Parts: sequence; structure tokens; C-alpha cells
Amino acid sequence: MLIDTFLYLLLGAFVGLLAGLLGVGGGLIIVPILAAMFIYNGLPYEIVMHLALGTSLASILFTSISSVYSHHKHQAVNWSHVSKLSPGVLLGAWLGGIFASTLSTDILKPVFAIFELLVAAYMLWGIKAQAHKDTPTLLNFTISGGFIGYISSIVGIGGGTMTVPWLMWHGSNIHMAIATSAAIGFPIAAGGTVSYLYAGWQHDLLPQYSIGFIYLPALISIIVSSVVFAPLGASLAHKLDVKKLKQIFAFLLISLAIYLLLS
Repeated sequence: MLIDTFLYLLLGAFVGLLAGLLGVGGGLIIVPILAAMFIYNGLPYEIVMHLALGTSLASILFTSISSVYSHHKHQAVNWSHVSKLSPGVLLGAWLGGIFASTLSTDILKPVFAIFELLVAAYMLWGIKAQAHKDTPTLLNFTISGGFIGYISSIVGIGGGTMTVPWLMWHGSNIHMAIATSAAIGFPIAAGGTVSYLYAGWQHDLLPQYSIGFIYLPALISIIVSSVVFAPLGASLAHKLDVKKLKQIFAFLLISLAIYLLLS
């Protein structure tokens, strides 16, 4: 248990730093590593991915608060966009979590791995969204938010991999897109966490110390360290050129995806 706690703390520190620095990455790292640890510790295989996804989203609730506060101090968050995207995001995240809860671990693992490979390819190719001059309509905000929330909840992430390019397409610079994406991560995590909590409530295979599909020992440890390191990452995001870091991160995602596909 002490070794597990240390590993959870280390994981939280790493993903908190990444979440603040790159605007992406928390859930993309948390989910596969938690799944591997849960399998190693003998948790029921049938629900290891559900527990990893639910725990990841629950941790993002806290990471996003800490990260957003730091971004807000730099006046980088577009709160108008956050308020318009949030209703669709909340509904999409709820529906995505409910849908994912009906799938087996054997289906969720390759789905998550393929998503990671797509994100890695996006980062390695350095694709940049070209700013589009038209102001999004409320319908555009709602549908886009719903899609982002739905996919993010299925793969247990804060949505930065989709929200950042969407915001840049609609005229945000990279720093504002990262900061605003971090704020959107909160309603994604809220809707997704509630759905995994609801879907897993009193599930027959839940291990001890679980509430729905949320594993509390991992959650608490990740929160403690990620909340400390997320503001550091957010501060560095305004000072560093993160292009090379994203390339390194992409290769890490490829490695984790291959592990999930082969395990």
C-alpha cells in the first residue's frame, strides 16, 4: 500500500505538471497507468478500465481548479467561451460516461489506445488550427461542447486535445486556448465523474474503498500531488516553448497505447 501510494503521488505530480503546461495530458497518462496498476494489484479485470476512467475524471476536477486559477491570474481564460461551451460539455460528458460504462474492459482498452495514437500523431505532425474569423453561433458552441464532452468522458480526459484546436480555429492564441481549455476541463470532469459514479454505484465487482467507478486511494493521492504541481505547469506555459516537450509527450503516448493494445 505504501508503494502504491508513492506511485499514485508521483503520477499525480507528473500529470498535474503536464495539465498546466500543455493543456492536455492528464487523463491520457492517468488512465493507462492506473489500469496497469489495478491489474497488477488484482482488482477485477472486468472493471479496471471503468475504475481508471472514473478516477481520472474525478482527479481532473481538482487539477483543473488549481490550473485555472493560475491561468486566470494571467488573464488568459476566455470566460465567455467557457460559459457558452459548458452546457453542451456537461450533457455530453454525462452521456459519454454512461455509454462507456456499458462497454467491457476489452473494448475500452483498444478504444483508448487508438485515441492516444491519434493524439500522438496530431502532436508529432505539428498540425495547427488556422484561425477562423467567424464568431461561433450558440448552436455551434452547444454541439461542439457536446461532442468534446462525450468523447472526453469515454476516454477519461479533460478534453484539451480537442478543445485547444477548436478554440484556436475560432481565433484564440495558443496561450488563451490552453488556459480556456483548462477551464472547460472542469465541466467535462464534473459531468463524467457523476456519470461514472452513478453507473458504478453498488456494482457487484467494486473493490474496497471505491465509490461507484472511482477508486479513492488513487484519487486522493493523485489530487494531493497534482494540485501542487498544476500551477507550476501553468506558470511555465507562459514562459516556455513547449513544442519539443509535446514531441516527447507524443512518444510517451505511443508507448502507453502499444502497451494497452498488447496487454
